[in-house]
Formats: sequence, structure tokens, C-alpha cells
Amino acid sequence: MLEQPRVFGAELRRLRIAAGFTLTRFAAAVHYSKGQISKVETGHKRPTNEFARLCDAALGTDGALTALVPALPERRPSGRRPVPDQAGAMAKDSVERPDDTRWFPPTRRQLMAAGAVSVFGIATAAPTATTQAEPSGQPLIDAYRGLYDQYRRIGQMCPPQVLLPTLAEQSSALRSLAVSTGGDTGRGLLALAARFAEFTGWMAQEAGDDTAAARWTSHAVDIAEAAGDGHMASYALVRRALITYYRGEAAETVALAEGALPSRLPPRIRALAAQRAAQGYALDGDHDACMRQLERARALFGRAAAEEPASGAPVLGPTHLSDPVAMVTGWCLLDLGRPRQAAEALDTEYERLAPDALRTRRRYGARRALAHAMSGEIGYACELTRDLLDHTSGVDSETIATDLRRLARVLARHPRHPAYLALVPSLAAALTPQAS
Repeated sequence: MLEQPRVFGAELRRLRIAAGFTLTRFAAAVHYSKGQISKVETGHKRPTNEFARLCDAALGTDGALTALVPALPERRPSGRRPVPDQAGAMAKDSVERPDDTRWFPPTRRQLMAAGAVSVFGIATAAPTATTQAEPSGQPLIDAYRGLYDQYRRIGQMCPPQVLLPTLAEQSSALRSLAVSTGGDTGRGLLALAARFAEFTGWMAQEAGDDTAAARWTSHAVDIAEAAGDGHMASYALVRRALITYYRGEAAETVALAEGALPSRLPPRIRALAAQRAAQGYALDGDHDACMRQLERARALFGRAAAEEPASGAPVLGPTHLSDPVAMVTGWCLLDLGRPRQAAEALDTEYERLAPDALRTRRRYGARRALAHAMSGEIGYACELTRDLLDHTSGVDSETIATDLRRLARVLARHPRHPAYLALVPSLAAALTPQAS
């Protein structure tokens, strides 16, 4: 038996008794059985971060118990099926690891070795009269921008593994086209190539490949800097913080997000960074710091709307949320161990999502159902989950599966509930990796 669970359990019991909670009342407050709580208090069961945050919220102990949760050993690779390599132009640029068949974007050294060094000279080349007067330049950029928007829409409706090879090819094609075109048009195409690479990184993360996600995000930074965009590197910190968030690494999430908060950066990037920092603080059980960052995000989103011109460039971050801060507030409240408040916030914002934003609906719908389940509303949580799975089938996502697995664990604490028994086959099927 580990010593740390004993320390946590003894402190939980001391704080519970000091607050006047009987074991029965406390079980009702955190929606765990008396037997489970007793095992934690006696050191016979390891507490989870989720359980600790619920206890902190019920006892008003401001993260004191969360800080005592023993760290889990470093996770081994999940063994999920890797994204298959693709044929064609991207194959010669890909980096194949010796231990698997995962593909990655080319490194800067490989681009230069392949003769693409001119890509990194486009941004510094002076605009010429020919390129400024070129009639086909802007329509070409607009056409690829429309294609990018279409892929974003398709990404809402299909598994990421299906989209990844095409996105990788589009990023490669745009790089090549930018090199051959040059001038202002080349810079515009290169900027779009960076957005394609960044979106490819997000789809790689959705497919469960964090390594590929990090590589594609770094690749996007390289391309954006070549196009004269020095801000993508800061946004990349926000993206990397999402990876650490889903790993449960609170301090790393906050540190990465705060790296994208300097005042010299555009307000939208800072707003997204403040939201991510809030999520990190929520993981750490720090309610006050979380709420401060959310207020900061709201102010920055307001500045972004007022100051940033309608340039026509793709918007960084989520595009399907009517009020991002309100939705993320509900998300954070759940991590802070306040599921009833989280459910109220998520209920309101979920109804405002577009019907065709299937991936977004599944993401926030899973967390909404989880909030109701953790509030003890098992029947309603099962109803929400069944509706969610019925209407968003075919949208695979490793990050969404994280919340669905949490939901399955919470519901499994009520093995005799009729709604849970009816839901088990559908939920198990949704959590079973599909062969590619």
C-alpha cells in the first residue's frame, strides 16, 4: 500500500468530520458510494483527481485535497492503430519512424535538402510590380481559402483518420505552389499552407497521435514564419497546451498557455491562451485563478472583435461556439468539481450549437452528459448520451473518447440503474476502436 493514499485518506476524513459531514451525507454530496469513500479514507483505494476535486468543492477546501493526490506512473503508449501512410507527393516528404508506420511532415532540413529552400525566401523577397498587378493571384488564394473552409466543415462530420492524408497532401501542394508562384501570391498561399498544417495537427491529435500532432504544429510554425506571420509560434503554445491538458498535466498546461499571453500578441491568440490557462487551473483545482483567466479571455475576445479587421484570413481556434467563454466556463466548472453548475452552463450553450457541427456537438455533448452524471442525474445523463451517440455516429475522436471513458466510469458506479443497463451496448461500441 502506498503512503500517499493514506495521507490523502486521513486528511479527507479529518476535513469531512470538521465540516460536519457524516459519511452518508458526504456520499450524497459527491455522488460516490459510502463504501468507495471509506476505502479512500482508509488508504485502500487510490483517489483520482476527479474525486479529489469533487471533495474540495463539497468541503470548500480550495484545492487542498487535489494537491495531495499521488501522481500516477508515466503512461505507456496507448497502442491505438497508427494513421496509415499515404501515397503520392507527400510520401517522398514524409519521415517514417523505424518502429511504426506513422507519417510526419517534412522537417525544415528536409525541405531545404529537397530544394524547397526558396520557400523560406518568399517572405523576404520584395513585392514586384508584376506580382502586385497579377490578376489571377487573389482568386487563387480565395479558391484555396474556400477549400480550407470546406475541409473544416468536413472535419466536423467524419473521422479524422479519413481526412488526414488529404490534408497533408494539400499542405504539401500549397507549399510547392507558393514556391513556383512567388511574390505576394506566394506569401498568401504559404500562409494558407500554414493553416492547413495547423489543422492537420489538430486532426492528428483527434486521431490519438500526439507525436504527429506536435510535429504538424511545429511545421505550421515554420511555414507561417516563412510567410511573414510571427504569431503562429505563440498560437502553437496554445495547441501544445491542449495536448498536455488531455494528459492531465495541469502545471504544464498553464505554463504553455501563459507563454502566449504577452501584450504584443493579437488579442484573439491571447484570449485563446487565457481560456487554456483557465482549463489548466481548473485541472489543478484553483477556482479563483480559473475564473480570473476566463474573465481575461472574455475581455480579450471583446477587444479582438473591435480591433481586428475583417481580413478574410481563417480564424484561429474554434469557430462553432456562439460564446466560447461561456462554454469553456461550463467545461472548467466540471473539472473544478462543480458538476451541477457545469451542467447548467453546458445545457444553455449546447442548445446554441449548429446542428451540422457534429464534432463540436459530440465534444461538448459528452461533457454535458458527464456533468449530469456526476450530479447524480443518471437517467438524464443516459438519455443525453444515447441521443448524442445516435446523432453523431461516425465522428471518431480520441479527445472526445477521453470524456466518454470518464462518463462510462461514472455511470458504471450505478450498475443496476435501468437506463445504464440499456445504454451499455451503445456506449461500449462507441468506445471500441474501429479497424482502419
